[in-house]
Amino acid sequence: MSALHEPAARGTARVIDGKATASRVLEWVTARASELERAGTRPGIAVVIVGDDPASKVYVASKARAAEACGFHSITHRLPDATAQADLLALVGQLNGDPAIHGILVQLPLPGQLDASRVIGAISPEKDIDGFHALNAGRLWSGGGSDAFVPCTPAGAMLLIEQVHGRELAGLEAVVVGRSNIVGKPMAALLLAANATVAVAHSRTRDLREVCRRADILVAAVGRPRLIEGDWIKPGATVIDVGINRVEAPELGDGRTKLVGDVDYAAAVDVAGAATPVPGGVGPMTIAMLMANTLASAARSVGLATPRFAAGANVL
Repeated sequence: MSALHEPAARGTARVIDGKATASRVLEWVTARASELERAGTRPGIAVVIVGDDPASKVYVASKARAAEACGFHSITHRLPDATAQADLLALVGQLNGDPAIHGILVQLPLPGQLDASRVIGAISPEKDIDGFHALNAGRLWSGGGSDAFVPCTPAGAMLLIEQVHGRELAGLEAVVVGRSNIVGKPMAALLLAANATVAVAHSRTRDLREVCRRADILVAAVGRPRLIEGDWIKPGATVIDVGINRVEAPELGDGRTKLVGDVDYAAAVDVAGAATPVPGGVGPMTIAMLMANTLASAARSVGLATPRFAAGANVL
């Protein structure tokens, strides 16, 4: 199944199907993991969750299911909300030294008494499959992206962009709305590495609408529901919506809610050339790229070449 469907009935934009692309990534990872296990190494992933945040619990369960489906060795450490910093760091240190674990993920957000930056910094960069460690971030920005673990959401978004434009983006102007360390900044680095001309916009950008209208590739990652309106989009642009916002949906019944992105999708499809929906766009790619990063770590741990399926090296 192609990740680019025919134009939606109410508009002209092609729908970029992240769910279909994620399925292909996971199939590829599963096949490579089987080959690696036959050679003596089974990819292993450890997920650590602290507390009882409902959204985090759902996300962690999804990661565990994906890992098991890929044939990985998968363990989940569930710690109480009152866990001390020293105890969490001790667990991270134990996982760093475990040769059966190739990827370590500490689910965010953490309870208030825990310093997330210290915890992320304690994870071995070689097992930092989230791509949040300062060393991996530095590698990405310094042009060493092939040796870095790239944060999973921008890595997945980049694969979707490549399916529309290919790997070479020279001559295209990209605008990233959002400057977080998790999405906005690494997204900009990936686009720059593909030779796009990149602007990073944010809440203090003057005349944000006009900045967005310059974009051949517009990435929205601010966490504000339907911020990007139809007339903010350049006709024919590729729109990648990273936002996942839960809003009230009275049309579905009293007290009901639904997920929407940072882009007014109904308006965007009348203007854009291609666009990701929410849900079903970038979201499914995040877990798929997490599995891809784990496989890469396992391969590197035994001196094998890193499989070339990550952002900037689309082999799908």
